[in-house]
Amino acid sequence: MDNTSCTRQQADIKQINRCKERVSELHSSFDYLSNALELTGNNVRLKILFLLYEEKRLCVCDVSEILGMTISAISQHLRKLKDRKLIETEREAQTIFYSLTKEYEKMLDPFFKILDDKKNLETIW
Repeated sequence: MDNTSCTRQQADIKQINRCKERVSELHSSFDYLSNALELTGNNVRLKILFLLYEEKRLCVCDVSEILGMTISAISQHLRKLKDRKLIETEREAQTIFYSLTKEYEKMLDPFFKILDDKKNLETIW
């Protein structure tokens, strides 16, 4: 079966052009959102982001203890999130605290609010 052709009767050229324009306008926004969603697809990183969203800032030891994982494993996840600019760091003496960047905190807010609303989750599952 060849799926390379389209059998529509008539193309809506205005719609196609409008959509092309809109996708082009939002190119950098798609990159920004895709960056976050790619990393949040990992269960551990999503939990880390949620914890930082809830608590505002945590050190690697806190996250390690909360999730029951080694500091080394948590550090690797934090590094990926920091490299992609989802989180930022602040040093206090010998301790480094991690927090969400303001941009990603704002973007992830609706997703994390879903977790609190059990009715929404029940309809999804």
